[in-house]
Amino acid sequence: MSFLRSLGAVSAAAVALTLAGGAVASAGVQPNIVGGTTAPAVSWGAQVYVNTPGRDYQGFNCSGTVIAGRWVLTAVHCLDSDGSGMYVRVGSNTLLSGTKIAVDHEYESPNGDIALLHLASATSTSPISLGSTDPATGSTNQIYGWGRTTPTGPPATSLKTANVQVTGRSTDAYGGRAIQSVGINGSAWKGDSGGPEISGGVQVGVASTVQNQSGSTTRGTNNYASVAASRSWIRTTAGV
Repeated sequence: MSFLRSLGAVSAAAVALTLAGGAVASAGVQPNIVGGTTAPAVSWGAQVYVNTPGRDYQGFNCSGTVIAGRWVLTAVHCLDSDGSGMYVRVGSNTLLSGTKIAVDHEYESPNGDIALLHLASATSTSPISLGSTDPATGSTNQIYGWGRTTPTGPPATSLKTANVQVTGRSTDAYGGRAIQSVGINGSAWKGDSGGPEISGGVQVGVASTVQNQSGSTTRGTNNYASVAASRSWIRTTAGV
């Protein structure tokens, strides 16, 4: 299993590979969508960056979603581990494009691999809606992200999406409740960390870890932190 952070390496203690995209966060590395298709234009997509000098792809680290004017939802393992600071880009499906907004506060859910980023200024992009229940086993959902499209390649230049089938429940990188699914036409990989799993038009999961044979298969197993498990905390923290 692996973390889905952008482009880092998994820590020795990590049980799963996180899906993040840049430098290693506290829990490990992160993922990108292998297979799938280019996503249709969406308003809520958020690219998550860290300010660490020398990072590849101008600091791209993870994917995320806008859930309110000054709030972005992502994964805990996407947070900057060295305190260098974070920012997001919103309003564009193209990597390294969109409006750049600094992150002035970071919040970690007590219930798993879910984090909230408070933005220094508001975005006018339309937010995604959040689910209050986990999707049913056997249902078909969609995952989104800018992660790698090959085992060792760069992040996707445009937001990608893939269909996955829910196979049951699992745990995320921090031991919280997770939605487990298997790829139908694509799976998460490094750089997809923090990106959404969507069921019936609402976000139900946040990309945390994968069991994906080193990013070489579109049928990998995905573990997405349950939004429902942190729903009360999100509402209390962000007011949505």
